[in-house]
Amino acid sequence: MKPLLSFNNLSFGYSPESPCVLKQLNLSLEQGSVTALLGPNGAGKTTLLHIALGWLQPQSGCVKMGGRPLREYPRNELGRQIGLVPQSESVPFEYTVLEYVLLGRAPYLPPLSMPGIQDMEEAQNALMRVGLRGFEQRSMLELSGGERQLVLIARSLAQRPRLLLLDEPTSHLDLANKSRLLELLRELQKQGITLLLTTHDPELAALLSTHVILIGDGRVVEAGTVEQVLTAAYLSQLYGIEIKMTEVHGQKVIVWR
Repeated sequence: MKPLLSFNNLSFGYSPESPCVLKQLNLSLEQGSVTALLGPNGAGKTTLLHIALGWLQPQSGCVKMGGRPLREYPRNELGRQIGLVPQSESVPFEYTVLEYVLLGRAPYLPPLSMPGIQDMEEAQNALMRVGLRGFEQRSMLELSGGERQLVLIARSLAQRPRLLLLDEPTSHLDLANKSRLLELLRELQKQGITLLLTTHDPELAALLSTHVILIGDGRVVEAGTVEQVLTAAYLSQLYGIEIKMTEVHGQKVIVWR
């Protein structure tokens, strides 16, 4: 089976004079997998997501979606394939929550067309799934950081992508909404949606992921299943501190000092 997304001998730097942020990466994501990308600040995790979206072009190597080079996809077709939940996003206008979620339907609309009944239903359903039904007419500028993060997730759900990229998806969420998000992501995986998420939280990776990629200094340190890669030895090597791992009620707990 062809991987859904693959990075082939990929290198990237923000300018020809600057050092490479990513160096000869070879990675692949299978359809329906949940892959956590862990690494220290500056390791290149967010950059890799932006390359996967086609926002950044590699200096060498290529990215393929379904065996087809990413650069061959028209922009609207790529928008129906891949969604992104960023860590944060500035809101330049006073959108309502419903208007903002409807932006996720843009790849399905002809130029200058208004959202139709189906688009409205998709947006309403996405808001219900993230627990924000009733927020439709609230201003985005009035929301808390956690509420705004849930709206970003709803926008991506309205997009109905095959591949969902999430950049630190729980960073602004309280425990209740973090639990809601985990259940939602598990539900998406059951529906066959492939997930790639960056995180600084190995425990989140253990709870949710099928695969883990450890990245440091722009290179893949280790990659494989959760059982193979999410170990105290590999994490200690990656972060340069002593890390121990134990289990509480069958759940991995990370202890560091």
